Amino acid sequence: MHYVVRCVDRAEPETVAALRDAGVAAAHEAAGRIGLLGPAIQARQAGVVIAGSAITVSCHPGDNLMIHAAVEVCRPGDVLVVTTTSPSTDGMFGDLLATSLMSRGVVGLVIDAGVRDLASLREMRFPVWSRAVHAQGTVKASPGSVNIPVVADGQIVRPGDIIVADDDGVLALPAASGPRVADAAAKRMANEATKREQLAGGVLGVDMYNLRQLLAQLGVEYVDRLPDDDGGMTRPAD
Repeated sequence: MHYVVRCVDRAEPETVAALRDAGVAAAHEAAGRIGLLGPAIQARQAGVVIAGSAITVSCHPGDNLMIHAAVEVCRPGDVLVVTTTSPSTDGMFGDLLATSLMSRGVVGLVIDAGVRDLASLREMRFPVWSRAVHAQGTVKASPGSVNIPVVADGQIVRPGDIIVADDDGVLALPAASGPRVADAAAKRMANEATKREQLAGGVLGVDMYNLRQLLAQLGVEYVDRLPDDDGGMTRPAD
């Protein structure tokens, strides 16, 4: 059976905004290092950070029919997450679909397949994260589903999950965990700000993290020069 599920339980906007401010790396660490999509899905623009509730799409490879069906159920602030039932790099998404999604207030696309019209997408400032950039066209002929659990580059994404995406990758978190992760991420960022100030002042990481004892326990020795073959110390050439 194939479905278009209209109703999605979305996270609170304040939680989504806090996780967007944190970014992928901090939110991932704060969540306990869960929810990260694989590295094959990459940002196709630089310096953009988005967060929103996932609208998920399962498509037949080489067929973008269900992306068109999904547009109708999108709301402002959503992120469209598109997968295919078998591996695909076809250009399933371009500037026309982006125009349609922007009219609905969708903040970005994550697709485990290809996109095209990349120059136009960048000019439109519609952010995309994709497995590939490929001009190969698609058809509109095969059934699929909207708002069912999907797998994107090894990570399960459920409708309503909080998606955070930036230059570091894409993160999917259950909406229910959002407030806890946002709070932990804020504390982590405050702690990192203190460490950043210390490092900028010349403090070494091995001292800040108390790593000298660990290095010694692991058998790491500090020497001025490496021993030569005779057991002495190598000397610089004249």
